[in-house]
Amino acid sequence: MNVRSAILLTTVFALGACSESFSNSRGASSRPPLPVNIVELAAPSQDLATAYLRPEDNCYWYMHAGPVETTPLPLRTAGGNPICVKPAT
Repeated sequence: MNVRSAILLTTVFALGACSESFSNSRGASSRPPLPVNIVELAAPSQDLATAYLRPEDNCYWYMHAGPVETTPLPLRTAGGNPICVKPAT
């Protein structure tokens, strides 16, 4: 009986860890759409659906879903430059 309880408990913790990562992720539906000129500048292979403007640096970032974790990365042009905007003065 103890082995069965340990397996059940491990399964519950594993599923709980998965649900926590999904509930803490930023929802793409709550973000405003990207301006057309930003979409045109962005290099391929970046998830534009998750892109957002980060106020700390006035640059666009997106959520890169890697094999182990999801990480925010700067949105870049085809030339590798980050896509940023000038702050309003």
